[in-house]
Amino acid sequence: MRLRIKGKIKNREHTAPIIVILTVVLIITAVVSMMLGRYMIKISDIIAVFEKHLFGLNTAFPAQSETVLINVRLPRILAAVFIGGALSAAGASYQGLFRNPMVSPDLLGASAGAGFGAVIALLFNLGLMQVQLIAFVFGIAAVAVTFTISGKVSRGDSSTLSLVLTGLVVSSLFQAFITIVKYVADPNSKLPTITYWLMGGLTTVSLDNLPLLVLPIVIGLIPMLLLRYKLNLLSFGDEEARAIGVDSKKLRMTYIIASTLATSASVASSGMIGWVGLVIPHLSRMLVGPNHKVMLPVSVLLGAVFMLLIDNVSRCLFDVEIPLSVLTALFGAPFFLSLLMKGKKGWA
Repeated sequence: MRLRIKGKIKNREHTAPIIVILTVVLIITAVVSMMLGRYMIKISDIIAVFEKHLFGLNTAFPAQSETVLINVRLPRILAAVFIGGALSAAGASYQGLFRNPMVSPDLLGASAGAGFGAVIALLFNLGLMQVQLIAFVFGIAAVAVTFTISGKVSRGDSSTLSLVLTGLVVSSLFQAFITIVKYVADPNSKLPTITYWLMGGLTTVSLDNLPLLVLPIVIGLIPMLLLRYKLNLLSFGDEEARAIGVDSKKLRMTYIIASTLATSASVASSGMIGWVGLVIPHLSRMLVGPNHKVMLPVSVLLGAVFMLLIDNVSRCLFDVEIPLSVLTALFGAPFFLSLLMKGKKGWA
């Protein structure tokens, strides 16, 4: 018992500085992101703009700096923070739920299902709220189909292999539906919009539609973070979790709904951005271990920092923005391949 207590104290002493460091890194990255761009903004002008909007102080600064910062960069930075945190938390939650480090919202079909719903809404010129609602409905439907078929295939056993394979099939199915929508879309108006949106980007985010992104993500993150300590119990299996007093079915359904809501809101606003929900939980596990009580908040912070950095590269590297999905794949694929070659185990 003494050894376990010492281990817990050591774990807390080890993880607390990491959370503080990641929080500081996130703040610094956000401030640097406000400065970077085709129109550079001085740190003094950023402080002056916030002093005006927060405290009503009249400090001299260029009017163009205020316009760029408030109307363009601030909404984009906030969107990157929430989307990165949401996708990372969803990936970590899925991996803990199904006891499989290969699982992510992409593999279970949530992203493809939400993408198909959003593409349908874009085809009919619906507003952002309708896009997010339809994306959520199709996202939760895709995960439900994956989970149901996997249970039938494995005959009630919790086979992670059948779950991943079923998720890949369902994702491919919804990707085919997306291709059909692109094929019937008007090539002069609808098709370019849908194609560009699918590649991922934050150019459409503004102060007006930012709450429609933030609110669903916050609603999804709250239960994931509040119930994260129960996620560790599922690693022992459903029978052991029920013996301890945890309703595994209700807990799994809560996490599926919350994770799919956060994923669908992200997909509806930024397009289909892959690899974040798969790679970032692995990085978090390497930093603080498999304890979801600590690993989940670290995943949120690390995902937010990662998405900010990716977005900075996207809009600053060339004159034309690089799609976010391209950059996340360029980083995520080699990293994940290195993990596979090293044969990393002991994730939970």
